Amino acid sequence: MMRRCVYALLLALVPASVMGQSPVSFAPDPNGHTDFAHPSGNIACIYIPAGGTRVYKPKDGGPELSCDQTGSGGAYRRYALGKSGGARIIQNPNEQDCCGSNNTLAQGARWAAGPFSCESTLEGVNCNRNDGSGFSINAKGGGRAYPKPK
Repeated sequence: MMRRCVYALLLALVPASVMGQSPVSFAPDPNGHTDFAHPSGNIACIYIPAGGTRVYKPKDGGPELSCDQTGSGGAYRRYALGKSGGARIIQNPNEQDCCGSNNTLAQGARWAAGPFSCESTLEGVNCNRNDGSGFSINAKGGGRAYPKPK
């Protein structure tokens, strides 16, 4: 019951304009990955396709989606989804260069590639894999990872 309430709440946070909307598309950079940022400037995501890129190969072969978040007091988190398993939150990863991108995922917009999709809301970013695993990141700080539904 609680899990259903959480999913209903997440759906309520996504603007009606996102439902059924075609996803936006961003071109991969010369290295082969795609990135985008939330308009708040403190969340940025990177997509690595299956097989990896010239400069990075996921351990499981990919695809992989990760979003970095900066917060107050220097807090830094990475939210990550691989091709299987639940989403992970990594506190203070060693690669802190968040949160710039030439691509902005506007509020109300949806992005999708491979098995992943992300929606940008006023509150932050919600990303999922097609099996239901995912994470929600609040632009004001904090967030959570959730496993695929049973």
